[in-house]
Amino acid sequence: MAILSDYQEKQQTQNSSSPLSFNAALDPSNPLGFLQSAFNFVSQNSNMFKSSKAEKDIMALVHDIKQRIKEEEAAAKKEKEEASKKEKEEAEKERKKNLLVPNQDNGLDMDNHSWTQSLQEVTVNVPVPEGTKSREICCLITKNSLKIGLKGQAPIIEGDLFETVKPDDCFWHLEDQKVVSVLMTKFDQTNWWKSLFKGGPQIDTQKVEPSPSKLSDLDPESRSAVEKMMFDQRQKQLGLPSSEEIKNQEMLKQFMAQNPNMNFSGA
Repeated sequence: MAILSDYQEKQQTQNSSSPLSFNAALDPSNPLGFLQSAFNFVSQNSNMFKSSKAEKDIMALVHDIKQRIKEEEAAAKKEKEEASKKEKEEAEKERKKNLLVPNQDNGLDMDNHSWTQSLQEVTVNVPVPEGTKSREICCLITKNSLKIGLKGQAPIIEGDLFETVKPDDCFWHLEDQKVVSVLMTKFDQTNWWKSLFKGGPQIDTQKVEPSPSKLSDLDPESRSAVEKMMFDQRQKQLGLPSSEEIKNQEMLKQFMAQNPNMNFSGA
């Protein structure tokens, strides 16, 4: 009998120390039902809920899980933002790779025409058969479009202009009976055109080099705007602050000097 008693006690000890299996299916629409089943299982097979700090332990566990979910979401958001940023950088790099170097007059030379520009004007030159008469030319200029060709034939060039122009300040003439030259006045005289037509080949406007002699022809306000734009472009290429950022830094320094007792650690 003693031997049998020792065996039963040994079996009970082994059973109490061996892990128990919990089998329940999680219904995503009713997660509390799953937790209730889990808590019932734990209460039947352990003394956890008899402890005075059971609620505190469970809340700590819930807090840790919520913190982990928050950190995972933040990490996923950061990863998504970095991927988006990298994608934009690659797209911008690819776009710049496709930009063309402007000709010496800040435009582009094409097979059937060429165009040049200043900040105020765009000039388009279109070769035509030598000996062509002015009456044979078809040239239509609107504020948004340009069409040049010979009457009765398909246009040599035609399209929507990259930016708007002032039709009343646009002119054309025939040079040496072989080149149609069109002068168009830009509506916005502070920006360089990237292309003659929308959807056409684009130039790298950061490589545009305005003639210094033409800057002197501008009124003071326009010249100041152009010089500011040129300065900001150079600063951007060198990774340096823009004129506006420099201005803000100087204002902050002046304010700090006038208020030495204030805390600017977060400025």
